[in-house]
Amino acid sequence: MQQSKEERVHGVFEKIYDNYDKMNSVISFQRHVAWRNDTMKRMDVQKGAKALDVCCGTADWTIALADAVGKDGEVTGLDFSQNMLKIGHQKVEALKLPNVKLIHGNAMELPFADHTFDYVTIGFGLRNVPDYMQVLREMYRVAKPGGKVVCLETSQPTLIGYRQLYLLYFKYFMPLLGKLLAKSYSEYSWLQESARDFPGSKELADMFRQAGFKRVEVKSYTGGVAAMHLGYKENFHQ
Repeated sequence: MQQSKEERVHGVFEKIYDNYDKMNSVISFQRHVAWRNDTMKRMDVQKGAKALDVCCGTADWTIALADAVGKDGEVTGLDFSQNMLKIGHQKVEALKLPNVKLIHGNAMELPFADHTFDYVTIGFGLRNVPDYMQVLREMYRVAKPGGKVVCLETSQPTLIGYRQLYLLYFKYFMPLLGKLLAKSYSEYSWLQESARDFPGSKELADMFRQAGFKRVEVKSYTGGVAAMHLGYKENFHQ
């Protein structure tokens, strides 16, 4: 029987959770941390704010947000893989972060009221959902008026030659690294497919606008292999 994208992705993350952090560092040549740090600077997270990290995985971005909002703020991380959340819980407990809550849930139907969060993030998770627009609309819905919604994700390099190298790397080397380092060839093969098929930065910026966001900002990283998209929910009180 043909698996749905949701079922397939769930199976991938339930299997690779143990090696996920290590593989992320190897695959991105450690760049994913620098990309996230720059994104956080651009977000200018305020103390005492409420933040949601969608598809939080092993909670690295959730923890960075918790540090930024401080002890008076609140951060919720949501993911649909219990095994990934298990790693996240271990990190949160080790760091003793009372302002972090990790919950099991679906990005397609966020279990929160409208206008709840000052910041809503998704890091390297949008490409794995069944419907990009549905998730963007959900993130828009739960953001407060004037709130910021941010996606950090793989993108499509546009430089001739560089793009071909990137596609070769993702198609052949990434699954091989998955096999060698994490014994997970087919799972990392799936991740390269999801990255290959993901919209380019201009296309994703258009999707942000379609979802209702204003003043959409885009920043490409490392020749366009990744990109940040930041959109504001309209402040209806202005």
